[in-house]
Amino acid sequence: MDQRLFFLINGHWSHPALDLPMAVLSSWDFWWPFALVAAVLLAIFGGFRGRAALVCAGLAIGLTDGVVVDTIKNAVGRPRPNQTLEHVRMVDLQKARPRFAAIFRPVKVKWSKPLPGPQRGISFPSGHASNNFALAVVIAVFFRRWGWLYFPFAALIAYSRIYVGSHYPSDILVAAIIGAGVACLVIAACELLWRSLAGKLAPRLFAAHPSLLA
Repeated sequence: MDQRLFFLINGHWSHPALDLPMAVLSSWDFWWPFALVAAVLLAIFGGFRGRAALVCAGLAIGLTDGVVVDTIKNAVGRPRPNQTLEHVRMVDLQKARPRFAAIFRPVKVKWSKPLPGPQRGISFPSGHASNNFALAVVIAVFFRRWGWLYFPFAALIAYSRIYVGSHYPSDILVAAIIGAGVACLVIAACELLWRSLAGKLAPRLFAAHPSLLA
């Protein structure tokens, strides 16, 4: 079932018109400058809620990507689809500096040529999916109805990882659950610590903001 759904998304449901947007969605190198600018603007103009959201997002993504996902990847060692399967359609942006310039060049499309013998890889779970669903939960909790708008974007990024041939659907599903779960735990822990310690360490700030989420 996992492979069948993978080949539906990667092969049968692919189209040249979708290659560029899916490659863009899948490329962290493309998005990190925008993410950095958004974080800086939120830190400057977002007030207390914006800075609290940044702290929680940083902790959630750091724990998700640097601890939970990396540990599982190394323990499981699941190879990527293009390492073991034939006829995997691999889609990527052309090399360009700055990365943004790659959108003006033809997309690279190659077909997998798996090596013989057993392979190890880092397919399970997907770091892109876990990080973006962790971020989606944080944004939704802190910014309510506007924050929920990030979930469709996170889902598109996760879908793009299957489309470009980097992950199986199960990699995405488990990663989304991990990212959302870690984010919920981080937010709860930060709120508990704030209510327990902020009154003693920063009484004026605590008086103005008795909750991170208010």
